Amino acid sequence: MKRFTLPFLIIALITGVYGFGGFNLWATEAARVLFLISADLFVVSLFAKFLFKKNQDQVTQRVES
Repeated sequence: MKRFTLPFLIIALITGVYGFGGFNLWATEAARVLFLISADLFVVSLFAKFLFKKNQDQVTQRVES
């Protein structure tokens, strides 16, 4: 989810301009919904990026069963 932060931002900006830009087309409502979804996913991925940083001090160990 962390690697999708920038694509979600780009999608949110494009659909926001299209959906709320005053265009009178049939797909304007769909663009508004896509904007809200992608903006929410952007915020979630931004929180994930800052809250769950990769800890360099951790050592991975293989678990054998």
